[in-house]
Amino acid sequence: MSPLRFAYLALAIWGAIHPMAWFVTYMRETGTGLSGLIDAWYVNASTTGLTWDLTISAIALTVWIIAETRVRRNWTALVAIPATFCIGVSCGLPLYLFLRTRPVG
Repeated sequence: MSPLRFAYLALAIWGAIHPMAWFVTYMRETGTGLSGLIDAWYVNASTTGLTWDLTISAIALTVWIIAETRVRRNWTALVAIPATFCIGVSCGLPLYLFLRTRPVG
């Protein structure tokens, strides 16, 4: 594996674990579960703006993944879409780059 692919993989793993640790900590502390976490994303203008920023980024990434996957026929790369929406852009983007840079045969 090239150093670049390793970096993408490491960032995808970090992007999955680090934010999720904060989310789980918040849900445990408040006892509100996922609905409480989602409510917290809209608690003020700052968090609402960040939420929309990440949502728009996730949609743009999804459009790019679909467009490139159709051209490159790298169907495995589509797993980055659920990773983006279920985990976050911090996991989905580097995961897609990792999958995109592998040899397609």
